Amino acid sequence: MTTEPNFTPGQEPEGKVGALIAWALFILSIPSANVLVLVGLVVAYVTRGTAAGVARQHIDAQIRLFWSVFWWTIAAWVGIFVSALASVVLIGIPFLLLFLLIWFLLSVWFTVKSVLGLINLLQNKPI
Repeated sequence: MTTEPNFTPGQEPEGKVGALIAWALFILSIPSANVLVLVGLVVAYVTRGTAAGVARQHIDAQIRLFWSVFWWTIAAWVGIFVSALASVVLIGIPFLLLFLLIWFLLSVWFTVKSVLGLINLLQNKPI
């Protein structure tokens, strides 16, 4: 028995439904205030063990995407907090706006990346 993923087109790999659900939940990150992203992450981790082939590749990509955006979002929130404190003396207002823009762009990028991932998964393309 080999553990190599099967990238044969036309085959329904195990874990594809879980990957589809996770991508769909990731796409709903902005309307759900990122609550559904956490549910999508749980779905990705749960289905990861049984996933194979392209679906496994997508699930791994979902987990990597979440954690990279998570840490960048934490950095943006720290910048927002520090800028908000500094805005008391009016110097921090431009920085506050900058970090809010960065946070917004991170959210949009995460959503766009999730849409592209879902499209690739529906076409059974590896990431």
